[in-house]
Amino acid sequence: MAWFLYLIECADGSVYTGIATDVQARYAKHVTGKGARYTRARKPVALLASFELADRSSALRAEYRVKQLAPADKRALAAGTRTLESVLPELALTLTS
Repeated sequence: MAWFLYLIECADGSVYTGIATDVQARYAKHVTGKGARYTRARKPVALLASFELADRSSALRAEYRVKQLAPADKRALAAGTRTLESVLPELALTLTS
């Protein structure tokens, strides 16, 4: 089963990072206030990007590394000016798209 890393723009300008198997359903939970505590406090504005990974383990490792990035780097990742492989070179082989 494929897992996805996703980035959400929040009302305060921050970028939330999470993982899910169904990004649209998970985003809908964030919007309705039933998602993470972080997005309940900082209302989600837009889904910026999602990246497919091979499995949950890869998604968790990717989430950890992306959460450590500065907001500007997360936005560059979402815009495509920075690749997920550049952030996670050890995961390059496990990416499925």
